[in-house]
Amino acid sequence: MNLLLLEEADFVAADRVVLRDRRLVHMQEVHRAAVGDSLRVGRIGGLMGNARLLRLEAREAELEVTFDQPPPAKLPLTLLLALPRPKMLRRVLQTVASMGVPRVVLVNSYRVEKSFWQTPFLEPEAIREQLILGLEQSRDTVLPEIVIEKRFKPFVEDRLPALAQGTLGLVGHPGDYPPCPRGLDESVTLAIGPEGGWIPYEVDLLAKAGLQPVQLGARILRVETAVTALLSRLF
Repeated sequence: MNLLLLEEADFVAADRVVLRDRRLVHMQEVHRAAVGDSLRVGRIGGLMGNARLLRLEAREAELEVTFDQPPPAKLPLTLLLALPRPKMLRRVLQTVASMGVPRVVLVNSYRVEKSFWQTPFLEPEAIREQLILGLEQSRDTVLPEIVIEKRFKPFVEDRLPALAQGTLGLVGHPGDYPPCPRGLDESVTLAIGPEGGWIPYEVDLLAKAGLQPVQLGARILRVETAVTALLSRLF
């Protein structure tokens, strides 16, 4: 945890917060904080700054906080992601939050098992928990927007063209396609499929919506690896 993220409920005054949950444990066991220490903090959805530890007890801590720094800029990206298996979904959500992705659309695919959509990890609070872990890691305060689209064809045909308009549309997919571009400074809409890749029908439908296939080479990557590799290459 490189940033203590503060919720509105933590504030007992304009410049005072009281913590009693896992953040308190982290301060005690990882930071080994003592009264008078300075810690980096951020207000969810707002600015970052510093906190001075005023009081540290077994079950709560009180901090004096000031905010004067904006969070880092987000990537100019909308990420379409075929829903990964539940355990991987948790890691991917942390990754996209850490890397500064502002919007993620979780979509269905032929190779996405129906049972994946029943996971409790798709509950709003479960998603938020993983995103916050990613923000704490990378020192950011702004939660990515997560959109869930369970019907692939209606989404791609009816909503994706408008979503991708004015951006460079790309589909990460192994095959005889151009290499993924590098070091872009334009807005991108990027679709990443399941570990087995999109089926040809899905690639064609995405292409009709304005997203052209690109590849990273012959190796088939795990979804979490593909996300990191593609974002690092693009930006």
